Amino acid sequence: MNSDQQMFEHIQELKEKHNAVILAHYYQEPEIQDMADFVGDSLELSRKAAGTSADVILFCGVHFMAETAKIINPSKKVILPDMDAGCSLSDSAPPDQFREWLKQFPNHVVISYINCSADVKAMSDIICTSANAKKVIESVPKDKKIVFAPDRLLGQYMVKETGREMVLWNGTCQVHEIFSEKALVTLKAKNPHASVLAHPECDENILMHADFIGSTSAIIKYVQNADEQVHIIVTEPGVIHQMQKNNPEKTFIPLPSNTGCACNECPHMRLNTIEKIIDSLEHLKHEITLDEDIRIKALKPLNRMLEIV
Repeated sequence: MNSDQQMFEHIQELKEKHNAVILAHYYQEPEIQDMADFVGDSLELSRKAAGTSADVILFCGVHFMAETAKIINPSKKVILPDMDAGCSLSDSAPPDQFREWLKQFPNHVVISYINCSADVKAMSDIICTSANAKKVIESVPKDKKIVFAPDRLLGQYMVKETGREMVLWNGTCQVHEIFSEKALVTLKAKNPHASVLAHPECDENILMHADFIGSTSAIIKYVQNADEQVHIIVTEPGVIHQMQKNNPEKTFIPLPSNTGCACNECPHMRLNTIEKIIDSLEHLKHEITLDEDIRIKALKPLNRMLEIV
């Protein structure tokens, strides 16, 4: 198979053979997004995983996303094209350290961002995504204290959005924490009519310049309804593919990082390739397995999230 078309046809054959569905995050390469059965952000993919009738879920994303699919679907085979596709934010909260840290806050409701391991989910009371974090936080009675983990920057933004004081775990996303404010100011000066669209995982010095702050899916929806023709995108640039498909007449400018690179691509997301997808489907390899006790404990806060939203 030398052509993309042949590879896509082979993937289709393998999907039919194994009754498989391919879920892909917006941060995947464009060709992976185009051949997936469903493309979405973390919340959308969680909902899709919960409702699929497929026997096999091939997750084109990172490890914690595939784990989430397995938590929700214990009887299904969940596979990942590359087991090294991790997450810097998830890695910032090692379960043993997190468990010890939580002992300081025994009377707190633990809200964990979905970008964490199954073990951390199992220690949480409610899971949230960037799309529903505000709603999840506001669902907690005001007389209850809150721990928010693992993303400190998202937590800081949510403190301002909700007015709730929260204890924050000190974790960050390597993609969203290194955007350049200097480059953003320069881009705004060169494109005075452009809107700045930012993900809430970014630092406050970036968010203060934003015309709109929202999850990946919220940014995509904003663009579709916006009058502005030029948009400066302050999140992982994989999302631009979907926005460009939906709005071919508009211009999207990715914000450079502090290193000057205009391609803040998540190195973990980009480990997945078409060739690895084929290999994974052919051999049903890189299967996600979880300790059943951990899975059951992690399912409870995930279900609470899905009930809230």
